[in-house]
Amino acid sequence: MEEAQSQSLEEDFEGQATHTGPKGVIHDWRKFKLESKDGDSIPSSKKEILRQMSSPQSREDKDSKERTSRKMSIQEYELIHQDKEDENCLQKYRRQCMLDMHQKLSFGPRHGFVYELETGEQFLETIEKEQKITTIVVHIYEDGVKGCDALNSSLSALAAEYPTVKFCKIKASNTGAGERFSSSVLPTLLVYKGGELISNFISVAEQLSEEFFSGDVESFLNEYGLLPEREIQAPEQTNMEEDIE
Repeated sequence: MEEAQSQSLEEDFEGQATHTGPKGVIHDWRKFKLESKDGDSIPSSKKEILRQMSSPQSREDKDSKERTSRKMSIQEYELIHQDKEDENCLQKYRRQCMLDMHQKLSFGPRHGFVYELETGEQFLETIEKEQKITTIVVHIYEDGVKGCDALNSSLSALAAEYPTVKFCKIKASNTGAGERFSSSVLPTLLVYKGGELISNFISVAEQLSEEFFSGDVESFLNEYGLLPEREIQAPEQTNMEEDIE
């Protein structure tokens, strides 16, 4: 009984029936490879190799055993495995997966610029709805107040260097609490995380040098442990992103 079943399965592999075993899968793939190729684009020698690989062999064929068991030739190996277009596509897919994993698991959401908040409601919504792992730095400023323009410029530079930190700015007159943010306390920095205020710096310019830049603001925030480690993009990662684009 078992011999009959075995013979039947063997006949399935060599005949016209559906192939379900490992050999059948390989057989079907070879046949698909042949049928999906444009006939004019395949050299006749390679077309013959594919035909031999995909054509079922009769049990009465004297050399069927030899053809089934023979080792794969160099031509066959190249024909199957050296499709450069498929390989390039696979490499890009792998690179994209690596970048996605890098961003999601290691760094969380990314920003890279300073958000302009227009109203007090937008300010509150930003604090409440941002992910808990994200640090939010809010600059409360007003045009014409000493130090505000320099701090805005510094935060724009830091936003590019610390894309996992969400940098925002809002005019004191737009907060809905303008009386609390008079020009005497500006520029003010508020730092939030997980919906909670974790640091509050008023008259920030007075705590920096007369003429300050992004490096000075960075050092100031780092003194209080408010910035993560700076990301240094490796050349390999830059190339990966360029390839994907």
